[in-house]
Amino acid sequence: MTPLLGRRARQRWLHLIIGGALLMPYFLVGTVIVGVQRPQADVFTSPANQLTAFAYALPMAALTALLPLARPLSVAVARALCGLPPDRPLADGPAGTRQARIRSAAWFTLHVGLGGVVSGTTLSLVPFAVGVMGLPFFAAVRDAPVPDLPSALDRTWVLALAPLAGIAMLVALAGCAAAAGALLANRAPVLLGPTPDDRLAASERRAAELAVRNRLARELHDSVGHALSAVTLQAGAARRVLDSDPEFVRAALTAIEETTRRTVGELDTVLGLLRTDDDGVPDAPSGPGLDALDRLLAHCGLAVAYAAGGGTDGVPAVVSREAYRIVQEGLSNALRHGGHGEPVRLRIAVRAGELEIVLDSPLSARPAVVRPGGGLGLRGIAERAVLLGGRTEAGPHDGRWRLTARLPLRAPAQERR
Repeated sequence: MTPLLGRRARQRWLHLIIGGALLMPYFLVGTVIVGVQRPQADVFTSPANQLTAFAYALPMAALTALLPLARPLSVAVARALCGLPPDRPLADGPAGTRQARIRSAAWFTLHVGLGGVVSGTTLSLVPFAVGVMGLPFFAAVRDAPVPDLPSALDRTWVLALAPLAGIAMLVALAGCAAAAGALLANRAPVLLGPTPDDRLAASERRAAELAVRNRLARELHDSVGHALSAVTLQAGAARRVLDSDPEFVRAALTAIEETTRRTVGELDTVLGLLRTDDDGVPDAPSGPGLDALDRLLAHCGLAVAYAAGGGTDGVPAVVSREAYRIVQEGLSNALRHGGHGEPVRLRIAVRAGELEIVLDSPLSARPAVVRPGGGLGLRGIAERAVLLGGRTEAGPHDGRWRLTARLPLRAPAQERR
């Protein structure tokens, strides 16, 4: 009896009863229409007129279900009462496309149609079945003035079978309700599930969110990674000359303080961007630009020979920000992997509509540094350039390690935030 009277079956039966209740306003309007068309007919006692009113009600229900908000209401009720499997998801949000609205209207019409039939049958058959089961036990039921009552009810064997007949009616009703509930549960993922347009929109939202979060990860890697490299180098150098050169130690501690203060501010900014805006996508990251480059070079822990070309003052903000991060990551790589004793040479200039960044650093004796394209930092630099429509090159050049990045001054539209 579990398939007929179990928890899932009872919930689906309740779902059908709700559908019948939702049908009632449309059914009453249908009875008014039938009464206007057939003034002499008794709508509520004639099965034919009731079926006609039912037929009028369904199209009216379908029309109202075309409203965008009909789908989320139907989805909420179906999730709560239909007993849907978790691997058959339903769509979230209002129906925004024509296909989604048509599917939602079809579901609502099916729901109220089956619900009206099951509700009407439940309201009429249950009292009748209980009365039939009471025939052998209550003389008042047998003697009730019911018109057209079969004379065979007076026979003993008929009265003996009456309880079984009543139980059979109730079982049949439960079976019909279970079948109707299973039909609704089977159709719910088809009619209330995401349409191809819904899936495409969801994929676009996930892609946009992932792209911005990847950028946030690069911001964290570049700012924090550079700061840790600079602080480690400064602290190590200060420790080695702690007793012999107090002035250098004082300068190193000042540089460490400046670097960590700046990095904490950048970290707070990037972490604050993890919040989402109204459309559920994190805001695009912001940060320092080329105007903060002198401060970066002063506290990077390296001797840098910087040559600035003309035209860098008018660089767009998004290009300036990415250029700063590229220089920062290039200096971090030079700190971690480069050789020492010679200054790092940095040149930034505008050439042919592009911002060109060239950073030369001494090669280390360690072979790992001459891996073309190796390292997370170089990959992050390449991703930054590609997002702006630019390109990068990295590798040995004339006995040194050269990083070159070229960024178009016209950034793609999606980067302008």
